[in-house]
Amino acid sequence: MTSVPTTTADTLSTLADAIDEIASARSVDDVQRLANATARRLVAADGAALVLREDTQCHYVGEDAIEPLWKGRRFPIEDCVTGWSMLHREPVVIEDVYGDPRVSHDQYRTTFVRSLLVVPIHSADPRGALGAYWAQPHQASGEQVALLRALAGSTAVALERAMLTQELERRRVTEDDLRQLSERDALTGVLNRRAWDQLLSSALRKGTQPLFVAMLDLDHFKAYNDTHGHRAGDELLRRSARAWRSAIRAGDILARYGGEEFAVLLAGCPEERAIEIAERLRNATLHEQSVSIGLARWDGSEGAGSLVERADRALYVAKRAGRNRVALAAQA
Repeated sequence: MTSVPTTTADTLSTLADAIDEIASARSVDDVQRLANATARRLVAADGAALVLREDTQCHYVGEDAIEPLWKGRRFPIEDCVTGWSMLHREPVVIEDVYGDPRVSHDQYRTTFVRSLLVVPIHSADPRGALGAYWAQPHQASGEQVALLRALAGSTAVALERAMLTQELERRRVTEDDLRQLSERDALTGVLNRRAWDQLLSSALRKGTQPLFVAMLDLDHFKAYNDTHGHRAGDELLRRSARAWRSAIRAGDILARYGGEEFAVLLAGCPEERAIEIAERLRNATLHEQSVSIGLARWDGSEGAGSLVERADRALYVAKRAGRNRVALAAQA
């Protein structure tokens, strides 16, 4: 344990420094670690513990002590003295834990604790308690009670902030996950039609030139499905999508447009390069299957629907020409 302050000035300085440090804590774990270490030092205790209320239970979230107490454990709120302090919003000073009716003696028989001081932590409602413990009989003074209460007040504010930060982070992660799920095709993992429509419209609004759209359609997919079954057809779609992802540039967009049809957005891509990428997509297709590709260049003014339609018409030109090839659409 760090040195115990020996003068009133040292004690107040220790408290002020701790309050500043606790105020900057961004997690419950950091708050409890700082609060426990400071509580133990301020009152020269053998141990300190931060307890949080969880409905009808007291949760010992952390401790700083000469030997382990109850870190991580939970007790019914009516069975522990920290719970009494929370519910009554009053400090508890006990010189002998075995002589006080508020203490569940069985909880202490296997510990070093003989005396204790507990102060509540609360905002609008009881939030928890901060306790200090001694191995020898000790009557906590009024000054020690006041110091721990001041620390508990700062701890309450820091806990509220840390819990809010963690909840906002949890919600942010959840919202990001939901957005990812809403944008991804469940079977292949590439972007879905909804995400494609949004990204293509956004790219056209930005006016990026040159810009190409490629429409891909697996050849004879229905016959493959009829011969090998829908499960094999699904696996073919998954494997094809994986192969095509490796054939495009890092900033290109691959999406499942519907059924066995996929779309690729090539922004900032010269025509020669767009044709090269389309051929790479065709060659990356699994050996037992082929793909036909229609490629269309944006004219700088047409809408997304018109651009995709021209690429789709080029796709069917490729199909009629014998499949397994790339066809470039005429300019609008």
